[in-house]
Amino acid sequence: MADNNTIARPYAQAAFEVASEAGDLAGWAHALDIARQVLADGQVAKFLANPILDDGQRLKFLSDLFVATDGDTALTGGNVKGTNFLKLLLEYGRIGVLPEIAEHFDALKAQVENSVDVVITSAAPMSDGDKQAFASALREKLGRDVRIETEIDENLIGGAVIRAGDVVIDGSLRARLESLSNALIA
Repeated sequence: MADNNTIARPYAQAAFEVASEAGDLAGWAHALDIARQVLADGQVAKFLANPILDDGQRLKFLSDLFVATDGDTALTGGNVKGTNFLKLLLEYGRIGVLPEIAEHFDALKAQVENSVDVVITSAAPMSDGDKQAFASALREKLGRDVRIETEIDENLIGGAVIRAGDVVIDGSLRARLESLSNALIA
């Protein structure tokens, strides 16, 4: 069986092309993010798997759920191409890969916008000045605009772990201590 990312990639590319043609990358990204959140609920996935439902009922359920979650989006009734996209996913049994589709779409959008989402995990909350300094340094190092999100992990002891796409910079005290421990043991 194919990996969900392998299945999702061409669908994400198709959605990206439709969104680009319509000049609505942000709208589609938002709609796919809502879909990702809705499908993260195990009860929704369980309901959609019910064999009694046909694709039309599943489409109505999802559209109503998306509208109830965030109003009219690119994947709901007002957008014919968005509705057709959902129909296609339902017809081929691919609705479960919508979270991966959203992830790949976001990556394509970031590439076009020359930006990257950065997650900084630190042992303590970061000040706005620290966030600005990190953003400036990362912008220079990566040559892209950065959107920073912060997380706290008290197990790091000190320092930070920075994740920017595929790049991981582990400047945590915990990593340094583990490295020192490994050097002493070897």
